[in-house]
Amino acid sequence: MKGRLGAVRISRQVLVTIARLTTLSVPGVVRMFRSLPSGVDRLLKGRGVGDGVRVEVVDGAVLVDLHVVAARKTSICELGREIQAHVSRAITDMVGMPVLAVNVRVEDVESVPGG
Repeated sequence: MKGRLGAVRISRQVLVTIARLTTLSVPGVVRMFRSLPSGVDRLLKGRGVGDGVRVEVVDGAVLVDLHVVAARKTSICELGREIQAHVSRAITDMVGMPVLAVNVRVEDVESVPGG
């Protein structure tokens, strides 16, 4: 993003963090699914990959892939739509970039403590 005073650049890791924190705030998400072995995600950290999240920027638009674990007794389809809406809105509101797609993959279902 360029302005009169210079450019503002957003790191892909910022986009990963926004997507992860927003996803975890959606009711019905137990946790992110670690899709890469422990050491590999640390090696790829600056490349738009993090705990259950992968982000690409294509022609100035954001593409997000999310891997989540859902709570038992949650409507998976409804959860996916909620995650897509929340993550898309958060990225657009916080960094002003359009979102091309938010792909949600539910990898597992778990009981939540006390639930």
